[in-house]
Amino acid sequence: MSENLSVSRRQLLQFAGLGAAGLLLAGCMPSGGSGAPSASPGSGLGAGDFTATDFSFASWSLTEEAAAPAIRAILDGYKKKSDVGITEVSFPYNEYFKQLMLQVRGGQFSGAAHVDVAWLASLAALGKLEDVSALTKDRGYTASALEAAQYDGIQYGFPWTIGAIGLVTNSEIMEKSGVSEFPTTVDDFEGTLKKLKGLGGGLIPYAASTKAAQLKDILIWMQTFGSDLVKDGEVTIGDDASIEAVSWYKSLYDQGLIAADVDRFDARSLFAQGRAAIYDDAPVGRGAVTKDSPDPDLASKLVAESRPVLKKGDTPRALVWGGAIVVVGGEGDSTRTAADFGQWATSDLDAVLADYELRGLPPATEEAQTADVVKADAFGARFAEKITATATTNPFWQYPQYAQIETTIADKVQAVLVGQQSPKDAMTEAGAAAQKLLG
Repeated sequence: MSENLSVSRRQLLQFAGLGAAGLLLAGCMPSGGSGAPSASPGSGLGAGDFTATDFSFASWSLTEEAAAPAIRAILDGYKKKSDVGITEVSFPYNEYFKQLMLQVRGGQFSGAAHVDVAWLASLAALGKLEDVSALTKDRGYTASALEAAQYDGIQYGFPWTIGAIGLVTNSEIMEKSGVSEFPTTVDDFEGTLKKLKGLGGGLIPYAASTKAAQLKDILIWMQTFGSDLVKDGEVTIGDDASIEAVSWYKSLYDQGLIAADVDRFDARSLFAQGRAAIYDDAPVGRGAVTKDSPDPDLASKLVAESRPVLKKGDTPRALVWGGAIVVVGGEGDSTRTAADFGQWATSDLDAVLADYELRGLPPATEEAQTADVVKADAFGARFAEKITATATTNPFWQYPQYAQIETTIADKVQAVLVGQQSPKDAMTEAGAAAQKLLG
């Protein structure tokens, strides 16, 4: 099995359907791993007749001021179309996965759930996700999008938005610091951050994640420095590359080039207020930062940039990111209605384009990707060209224990940042603990 699957240019073109100038986001999930069921709870949801009835829908986006109106518009559209009620279930993103796992495991939740594709292995291992392959057939999803919502060869989810996470900059602030071209190497990147800090005014050059809840972002920097993270089933964290990456991150922290206690949502807020020049995000962040910004022209200043490399000639790293809708089995017609909602929300052209206009997230069907409103999105096209074109999956996703692994690593990185441990000791311990979790 490939431990770290890269999205090839051909796959990206196939996924996007827009040509080289209009690339939109693609990704693929690794299959395999341990602990997953060999089949879904039943024989899979069929495409036959059913009586539409009330069901539950879970999403972290319902807790977010920027995203909630778009999600509720989708729910309202389906309620009106099918004359059903939908019970909303929501938790903030940093708590959502844990709470959803607990509720699914305990039989307290059934229905449709919005999930990060990274969670599929862990959720599938509970044995309660439905196989929705009969309902994704002939709906126009791209092959790469379907693969992103599979685990162990089973179609556990309706692909909703598949993209990547990378660096987003404020071009106006960059120009003020005298940076005309974004740096391509790590050394030059650090030099740029120092120039940005020189602007004063409390500006945070790079609103990198430093809270434990989001410190998994360090993994992509470890890969930038040359760590495989996992190779042939063995965790490599604790190698020279991972230690060097964390040491560098700590140096940015000590120099005030990144700030304490920042997660993705803090970073968006700082960036929206003009208090940060660079941060990491998926395209979904665009709506959040522009909505909350006092700058009415911020949208025109957002620029997606490739992550700097360790040395010239290296391939820039980026992390595949995506959302899907899964169906947790329950009562017959209720489960089938939840599945119908998942199919409709992710593949009905009118529903998908209405959502795109509100959230700006890359759709998963060929028809939607070739629509005028999507092709005209300059930010989305640049994001795909600069970031998604070299995106890879997190190799820990294939393991049901991935969330525990990332938490273990994040806690050790935070210990380095606050001076409790050396990078070498912390990463050695993190690698050993992660290896135990792999089994």
